[in-house]
Amino acid sequence: MFSGSMVALITPLDEAGEVDYASLASLVEYHIAAGTDAIVSVGTTGESATLTVEEHVKVVLKTLEYAQGRIPVIAGTGANATHEAITFSKLFTGTGVAGCLTVTPYYNKPTQEGLYQHFKAIAEATDLPQILYNVPGRTAVDLLPETVARLAKIDNIVGIKDATADLSRVQKTRELCGDDFIQLSGDDATGLDFIAEGGHGVISVTANVAAADMAQMFKLALSGQMDAAIDINQRLMPLHKQLFVESNPIPVKWAAHQLGLISHGTLRLPLTELSESAQPVVAEALKDANVLL
Repeated sequence: MFSGSMVALITPLDEAGEVDYASLASLVEYHIAAGTDAIVSVGTTGESATLTVEEHVKVVLKTLEYAQGRIPVIAGTGANATHEAITFSKLFTGTGVAGCLTVTPYYNKPTQEGLYQHFKAIAEATDLPQILYNVPGRTAVDLLPETVARLAKIDNIVGIKDATADLSRVQKTRELCGDDFIQLSGDDATGLDFIAEGGHGVISVTANVAAADMAQMFKLALSGQMDAAIDINQRLMPLHKQLFVESNPIPVKWAAHQLGLISHGTLRLPLTELSESAQPVVAEALKDANVLL
């Protein structure tokens, strides 16, 4: 279930900044038609930091409703307060979500022992499968492989999304955690290399606007057809890079709007619309990647 091309889904907002559920339904259909392997709903790309708790829960549940069992939905449940992450995990227990993606606490910079106790407490509060999420560039804390190995001993902690772009960690984590521990890339630019090192898939920003290409690329890679996968990846590389020309999800929401995937490219403050100087950069990357609807 947790392999291949999974999308870190954007949360569409209308002009007033409210959740646009019609666009959300369209996005779910787009990913089902494209062959995306799973949807991560209200992860950090989904602007979890600026949705209210009520909005957060409703967006995940609506995504489940629109999916109608046709594609697995993983709920973003991360928070920098352990009790809040536990609350989200409990709220989604029994709803039909396939699992939870839980980012390392941000800003408060816990120690490795603090990270262990944080994720342990969350896992013990629910039976839902837990995927750890390590993204030091956004959180200012690094979940080290040795700590991951301690956490992997907990039955329902089943994998990690690693956005460090450190490919040496794939082998290190496999040695410490075993072959069954799921390793997912959180970095599109190195995602295919991550698979070559033994990873299982990617939770992707690029898949928001190039879903079919990403799904095909990872199907090829995981079936051993790496040369064909590399061809697709080389075409998508400008997009992998330029979707981060400004803070994610600013560029990808602009791109999704330009492609007609969502009605508006609205973000919530403190994020603002893609700058005029960056717009042609992202537009050129879409063109180079041959991403069209």
